[in-house]
Amino acid sequence: MDGIDFLKQLKSGKRVYGTSIVSSSPLWPPAVKKAGADFVFIDTEHKPLDRETVAQMCLAYSSLGLPPLVRIPSPDPYEACKVLDGGAAGVLAPYIETPQQVRSLVGATKLRPLKGERLDEALSDRHCLGSELNDYLDRRCAGNFLMINIESVPAMRKLDEILAVPGLDGVIIGPHDLSISLGVPEQYENPRFDEAVGEIISKVRAKGLGAGIHFPEHPHLQIKWAKRGLNVILHSSDARLFQQGLERDIAAIRRGVGEGAQMTQFEDSAERLIMD
Repeated sequence: MDGIDFLKQLKSGKRVYGTSIVSSSPLWPPAVKKAGADFVFIDTEHKPLDRETVAQMCLAYSSLGLPPLVRIPSPDPYEACKVLDGGAAGVLAPYIETPQQVRSLVGATKLRPLKGERLDEALSDRHCLGSELNDYLDRRCAGNFLMINIESVPAMRKLDEILAVPGLDGVIIGPHDLSISLGVPEQYENPRFDEAVGEIISKVRAKGLGAGIHFPEHPHLQIKWAKRGLNVILHSSDARLFQQGLERDIAAIRRGVGEGAQMTQFEDSAERLIMD
């Protein structure tokens, strides 16, 4: 899969599956590919990854048919251009709250390399560019996709306007920040949070755009929201999955040799999920 295939999947409503990648090890991409992922998420907002490292990761995953979605540090169109130049297939812009922010990011992802006044004119009316330049830009940017984080109450108030901006491909809900903005921090089963997520997914999918949410754990919530329209399944991360797997296996070994290890946090969560 490349960026073009990813966009086709989104527009057809089919689900795509991915995870967050922290490690820059060259041994990691084949393992992620074998695990059955469709794409990878590389976060430069919260993770200390430099531009060169991100470019190397993007090229490695792209070569295996795993389009990289890179979250930029801020909703800055220049940051979007940087990661696209480094090999990203998609850009995820954090904490979007206005349609103007989205429009600028559309210019960076769907009309590059246009810049300056010419770009401003094109964002108002693409006909001003003429058919030859428009065709060139469409071909050049065909595999670029733009996704945004909706993670605040102000963003929800302007969601209809935000989703109306041409060129936007999808929304990834930021559950942690959204829960805080709603006044129910990390209460992902709270009715207020539940209602907000449902409203966002409903509006996004009604526009034919991709909708996702990044939960570091809680697979039962991914299943719940997938059944209600979520089609970008962005789950956990390589670091967390490694930790969970190692905790589980070490605990099993300790029990096996009679050391009576206590149940790990991961196993406790899994058992409670089964009981529920």
